[in-house]
Amino acid sequence: MKAPLLLLTLATLLTITACSPKLTPFTQDLYDEQNWSDAELKRIQFYLSEDIVLRRQISRGSSEISRGEIKIVDGKKVEEIVIKRGTPGVFIFRPKDDRFAVSFEGGSDDRFLVFGPSKRNRGRYTLRARDWRNRRNGGEITYDGRVYYTPSNSAYATLMVDLKKIRSVKVKSRTAGGRKVRG
Repeated sequence: MKAPLLLLTLATLLTITACSPKLTPFTQDLYDEQNWSDAELKRIQFYLSEDIVLRRQISRGSSEISRGEIKIVDGKKVEEIVIKRGTPGVFIFRPKDDRFAVSFEGGSDDRFLVFGPSKRNRGRYTLRARDWRNRRNGGEITYDGRVYYTPSNSAYATLMVDLKKIRSVKVKSRTAGGRKVRG
């Protein structure tokens, strides 16, 4: 009785893992190799490799919180936005030639993070900040028109893609039958 249950469980696990995407870091080499246009980039499903936490201190008079969570950190009110590992995102625009604005949240195209190739990280497209201060203070990021801070480990968050889906190109093909001279 236990053997059929074990086989069923194994079969289910194999089916699930066979269907799930195998994610690969999005790199400058991949981008250069494919030379995608902005319209093509908008059709690519990106994913996040690591959690990203954004925090901003809320001033005393401010009570407008739309999608973040309020926390008390060191006695201060803080709005926190967490973007979990594996969250799907879409290309919005290119702020510079080597930068992508990617949105992981609906509602507004102002809710995006900027990624670009990192020489230190083998050309992977990693999170970019206006300023990476130091290990303790992290980076300063503009998100949804407001300034947030993110821990320094967020600098390792990378854009991921399903290469199998990206590289599957549908080719419409036919063979010409030829033409003969009449008459």
